[in-house]
Amino acid sequence: MDVVHRYLELGLRVGRHVEGLVDAYFGPAELEARVAAEELSPPAELAVDAEELRAEIDAMDGLDPRRRAWLGDQLLGVATCARGLAGETLAYADEVERCFGVRPRRTPEHLFAEALERLGALLPGDDPLVNRYERWRRTQIVPADTMLAVFSALRVILREATAQRFGLPNDEDVETELARDEPWLAYNYYLGGRRSRIAVNVDLPIAAHELVDLVAHEAYPGHHTEHAWKEDLLVSRGVLEESLLLVPTPQSMVSEGIAENAWELVMDESRDAVAAAFADAGVAVDADRALDVVVARRPLRFVGLNVALMLHEDGATPGEAAAYTERWAARTPEYAASVVRFTLDPLWRAYVATYSLGGDLCRRHVDGDSERFRALLTQQTRVADILTGVAVP
Repeated sequence: MDVVHRYLELGLRVGRHVEGLVDAYFGPAELEARVAAEELSPPAELAVDAEELRAEIDAMDGLDPRRRAWLGDQLLGVATCARGLAGETLAYADEVERCFGVRPRRTPEHLFAEALERLGALLPGDDPLVNRYERWRRTQIVPADTMLAVFSALRVILREATAQRFGLPNDEDVETELARDEPWLAYNYYLGGRRSRIAVNVDLPIAAHELVDLVAHEAYPGHHTEHAWKEDLLVSRGVLEESLLLVPTPQSMVSEGIAENAWELVMDESRDAVAAAFADAGVAVDADRALDVVVARRPLRFVGLNVALMLHEDGATPGEAAAYTERWAARTPEYAASVVRFTLDPLWRAYVATYSLGGDLCRRHVDGDSERFRALLTQQTRVADILTGVAVP
């Protein structure tokens, strides 16, 4: 069996220990069935297998050097995850770096303070900024009973903009459903065959500009677009390692970096149609101010990473982490509680870093260049490529 099949089997074996660790698999069905029929492998053995396979691939001459390096990065994440499942402990920053290829660092709070000052200038008033921000948000909430219809309308608009700017593979499609009592706000379940099912959590109110971001992030030109293109252009041509999406690996850092930048790359050509879609649904939108608010809040994405370091390295209590989130993200207690819940979830504790770090890295790498973003959507990309500014061939 070649090393790529062994990598797929190993990832599926580790995934059997934690539901959701395998985000998606759309490779050879017989391989998945074979792994599912096996006895459960001890995580410590899987960690050793990952490290041995990584060393073997690193020494190979017959595999393209880029694929070899990509697989090596992935296997380091797999080995790290397996060791954690076996009971080994790592410092949080070490865990994130080994899983995702970037070392997390704290963001100085003066940068949050500056962002909050800019946000306050956009939302003037004498009462606390969190009240002003929430009052502004709540004038634009999308009702839960119209969520699917509005999501579908936005999906059509952003799909057209994505097709015009980046192209789309033939016969791709997205379906949507509502969810509750989940640690995330929305989730893309990639089904293979260029299909996705997107779940939207309606436990917390979602404002119009946030819903546009969700549609772009999860569908067009975010996760769905990336996965569909890579299945069409890579997996179908034998790059089978891309058929396995593993949560605790650098692949996720690239994917979230793409999705975190998705909205901005299609909004110019979609703005009027998006406004019309909300108007048709009877949802008020402060379009003139929304983008400015989003840009002003961008540095506050790193509040979540500081919270993760507080919880997992400093020993902060959930209450302390929630209070920190309320203060520096200017959000409600309900929102802060959801952030802490997500950050404490064993599956997502390290993954938190992919949103702020991945988004920032990809934003700097793309720098408004459509061709660079298209390359991220369609080509096998290492975190190291983004860190060094290498254009993917």
